[in-house]
Amino acid sequence: MALAFEQGPIRPPSEAHSLLIRLTRNCPWNKCAFCNAYKGTTFSVRTVEDIKRDIDTIAEMSRLITRAQQENNVSELQARLHELDQYQLYHVANWLSYGGKTVFLQDANSLLMKTAALLEILGYLKEKLPTVERITSYARSTTLLRKSVDELAQLKQAGISRVHVGLESGCDAVLKFMDKGITAQQHIDAGKKVKAAGISLSEYVLLGLGGRKWAREHPFDTARVISAINPDYIRLRTLAVVENTPLFTKMQQGEWEEQSDTNTVEEEKIFLENLNGIDSRLLSDHSMNLLGEINGRLPHNKPAMLRIVDSFLALPEEEKNNYILGRRWGLYNRLGDMQDPSRHERVKNTLRSLQSQGTLDATIANLKYQMVRV
Repeated sequence: MALAFEQGPIRPPSEAHSLLIRLTRNCPWNKCAFCNAYKGTTFSVRTVEDIKRDIDTIAEMSRLITRAQQENNVSELQARLHELDQYQLYHVANWLSYGGKTVFLQDANSLLMKTAALLEILGYLKEKLPTVERITSYARSTTLLRKSVDELAQLKQAGISRVHVGLESGCDAVLKFMDKGITAQQHIDAGKKVKAAGISLSEYVLLGLGGRKWAREHPFDTARVISAINPDYIRLRTLAVVENTPLFTKMQQGEWEEQSDTNTVEEEKIFLENLNGIDSRLLSDHSMNLLGEINGRLPHNKPAMLRIVDSFLALPEEEKNNYILGRRWGLYNRLGDMQDPSRHERVKNTLRSLQSQGTLDATIANLKYQMVRV
């Protein structure tokens, strides 16, 4: 039987080099209209004993890898190769190569576990993996509301460094339509609790979620909620409507209309303009975002971020399409990349070909949805 531990399917991009330890399976809510990450699955909480066994397995893998490196050979690893899950061996080795300092607790809402159980797991993790300096997790605002500031402070003391929250929108109409199971005020109250406990807070905003109906309300109200919370991080994401989600069905039935890329940038401008009185760090750390260079510390970098938005919106329509196609194609990472004559010409020729065939929108949509998995 292979030496292995259990892992879930996803983690934030910012946790790419973190060790993944699974405390819960799937999502306890699993009703959000736009999300297909856990559809068809059942939520469950793993036992403390099973989680501890996983930590023991990771510690053993770490010991084998470290010993092999110290002895400058892989003899022991080769001798036990049949006992090791190869993917997870690589995962642990990669984690160690980055110092073995960060851990992400899976899946979608691990802080739903009882505080006493979490404290026991965190203590065991720090004991068995002493190089760990930062431990993070996803959490729903409703879950955070059920824990007292004192409980959250205990988790902070035990090692929880950061909580990732899918705020998505601060507009109550959007939250209700998307069946998010939360209100704007509850988002604010939960965020303030995390901040009061001294835990770093990362809030995710989903551009485009309001569709055409709430194209202004969604970014405006979301900026209001974010400003009330003042999270440590604001992470921008861009909506892609994928099949096998309730939102896809709503869109097919005409209940919701998707925004164009240009409209989504206009929405991003409204959001940025209405972020006030906070010192959050804003990040566009996903390839789905059209303007990936929008990053900075508020309020100091706000004018520079708005200039990027305005630069895109000021482009002639053909140049907007050139950038959108080039970005979705992976040839552009930032607006300045359009100044490269060879890349610009390549995109221009492809753009004209797609326009003549009447397949531009379909091609861009296909490229965009491929990025959802990145």
